[in-house]
Amino acid sequence: MIKNIAFDFGGVIFDLSWENAVETFKKIGLADAAERLDRYHQRGFFEDLECGRISADDFRRQLEPFCQRSLSYDDVQGAWLGYVGNPIDERKLQFLDELRERGYRTFLLSNTNPYVQSWAESPKFSQSGRPLSSYLEKCYCSYEVGIMKPDPAIFQLMLTDAGIRPEETLFLDDSPANISAAEAQGIRTLLVEKNGDWREAVNALLSEG
Repeated sequence: MIKNIAFDFGGVIFDLSWENAVETFKKIGLADAAERLDRYHQRGFFEDLECGRISADDFRRQLEPFCQRSLSYDDVQGAWLGYVGNPIDERKLQFLDELRERGYRTFLLSNTNPYVQSWAESPKFSQSGRPLSSYLEKCYCSYEVGIMKPDPAIFQLMLTDAGIRPEETLFLDDSPANISAAEAQGIRTLLVEKNGDWREAVNALLSEG
């Protein structure tokens, strides 16, 4: 029986736009943004940021030479928020509330960074002014735990820290590699269409037990 549900962030809870992110990074001077940004798993010092090996300020300083200009925190955050393709679908957030009301434990398990998460934990995240964490029991973010999906260690960290069993846990992600990694840990999974509406599919799985 499913008792716990873990969600990816980009492409699942919020609509992800790699194309828009490329444009927002180009606007701050990163000419080769299309080569540096990845759709699922960042590389180089972008990966260092999302894995917590460098701070937001370290990342900004490393980015400046490639943009050939000085950058403020807001400049860089604005570029990262290019990944947020559309306003948050409030129906998904309401569904997260409903799941908790129905007794399910809900979590975030995401490759993300402090620029994106500072927005997610602000009143700007939702129309109601609520931050992301208010919809979930706990958020496991790659830059905070120092591990990125699809590394199996991040799934084990969540299971151990939350005290939950893999066979009782459902994980939603739009990345086949992340889904495969979760399945290898015995976690039940749902590969969702990027930016799709997965509420009906989740309800169907929950009704099966």
